[in-house]
Amino acid sequence: MDLMVSTSSVQEGLCLIQQFHREYKPSSKLDVLGRTSRNVKSRVSLGSRKRNRLVLAFAASGLNGRAQKFENLPSGVTTNNTNNGHYSSANSSFALEDVESNNHLRQLVRTGELEEGFKFLENMVYHGNVPDIIPCTTLIRGFCRMGKTKRAAKILEILEGSGAVPDVITYNVMISGYCKAGEINNALSLLDRMSVSPDVVTYNTILRSLCDSGKLKQAMEVLDRQLKRDCYPDVITYTILIEATCKESGVEEAMKLLDEMRERGCTPDVVTYNVLVNGICKEGRLDEAIKFLNDMSLYGCQPNVITHNIILRSMCSTGRWMDAEKLLADMLRKGFSPSVVTFNILINFLCRKGLLGRAIDVLEKMPKHGCQPNSLSYNPLLHGFCKEKKMDRAVEYLERMVSRGCYPDIVTYNTMLTALCKDGKVEDAVEILNQLSSKGCSPVLITYNTVIDGLAKAGKTGKAIKLLDEMRAKDLKPDTITYSSLVGGLSREGKVDEAIKFFHEFERMGVRPNAVTFNSVMLGLCKTRQTDRAIDFLVYMINRGVKPTETSYTILIEGIAYEGMAKEALELLNELCNKGLMKRSSAEQVAGKCSSK
Repeated sequence: MDLMVSTSSVQEGLCLIQQFHREYKPSSKLDVLGRTSRNVKSRVSLGSRKRNRLVLAFAASGLNGRAQKFENLPSGVTTNNTNNGHYSSANSSFALEDVESNNHLRQLVRTGELEEGFKFLENMVYHGNVPDIIPCTTLIRGFCRMGKTKRAAKILEILEGSGAVPDVITYNVMISGYCKAGEINNALSLLDRMSVSPDVVTYNTILRSLCDSGKLKQAMEVLDRQLKRDCYPDVITYTILIEATCKESGVEEAMKLLDEMRERGCTPDVVTYNVLVNGICKEGRLDEAIKFLNDMSLYGCQPNVITHNIILRSMCSTGRWMDAEKLLADMLRKGFSPSVVTFNILINFLCRKGLLGRAIDVLEKMPKHGCQPNSLSYNPLLHGFCKEKKMDRAVEYLERMVSRGCYPDIVTYNTMLTALCKDGKVEDAVEILNQLSSKGCSPVLITYNTVIDGLAKAGKTGKAIKLLDEMRAKDLKPDTITYSSLVGGLSREGKVDEAIKFFHEFERMGVRPNAVTFNSVMLGLCKTRQTDRAIDFLVYMINRGVKPTETSYTILIEGIAYEGMAKEALELLNELCNKGLMKRSSAEQVAGKCSSK
């Protein structure tokens, strides 16, 4: 493992290098630069207008009960009883306007025109129309899904000030939006000022968010507030809290919540018990989990396939294969149908152990149990074949996978591409990469990085640069790994000036180079007998806040020796070793190389 030099030692190492530079080389400097508003009436269909006029005709005749048959009559449209059950002309006008406005709002929401819907809502409320809470709730949900919680909150504010009364569903949608966006304080604030009583769904949403954020203590405080408001927790409430307690305080504390749950007359379900089984397994108490599984029927709850899968995964992760086989046999004997997940757990375990033959046996048995293998069934096998450098077998199972109607995912292809590049078959990797889009599988950053690195190591940086341009055209942002591969490849090919040009281009794009990137450039400079520029690059490396590694110093020492100054290189090596910047074992290896130059 490369030794990372401590911060306090970096300056000493730099001084030694610079001292040597002044004494043996002339000074030199590194070239660092190397949609529009619409007429409402035009959007309301002729049929809608006719229906609205009929609504008003019934209302004007005093046939209010019959008028209610027309579903588009909003709650804001009422008869004026002071006029003998007849509409006044003003009421009639406002009612028609409310109906038409809400119809238009529904249409905008239905077609997903959220911004248009928001603007129209503002306009209709400004003109005194009362909005229907249903399309407004849908608007809130839509903006929350887009992460625009401020916009959603503004809609709720408009709704509250319009004379309409939001129901608990509207508030729950807004609170859910806040929680999904990580704005738990806003969710709690809204809970406190709701104009209707929160229900169990309201509390469960907030409790889930708090527990997922590791705020169990605050979640328990919210539970206390819930109980004080006579809103009784349900099985979901307790399951959320039991799961969080298992993670934070252990299963023993979670069992206390289970007792409290039962005392309050809330019956645990299989999901609750699965949470506890999972917690017991994660504490390494597998035998207790197995006993809990066998005792579940005594608690009035039958385990399901998920319960068995939890224990099966724990058995496999602890190497208890014989117990796993026995559990699978027990499942079948008791009439539990294994799921695809059940078989995938077994396949994954066997492949990790290198037992590919047995994994294939499990894969081939899946259809007999009504389970069709998916990409997660094949991926461990392909990875296993690639690891053992059995590329022909990997390709065979990839083709078999497709022929059976199971389409590979990006993980499948990344596995294959990595193996091909490591095996030196970069052209095959490029061919597969070019076919991905046509197979309905879009390459991701790691896909391109794998092939770019393979090409760079194979001395084909020209093709690697073309792939860089291709990924940019697809709006994939290259990272440090992308650039390190290219800089390293160019340096190895002796194109060090081009490597430095790329290096600074990447910096201008906001990509921070790491020690590997700097070392690649320094190695390229030393190979072309430019150790003076390599030393300047070390200075630049430190100034940029990147700590040199043993490899950084080794490259420079070997570069100095390569230029015919073996004695000076060994003296510098000894000083670096004395300062603790290099390990003795590493220094001895470097010394041997320097002496032979």
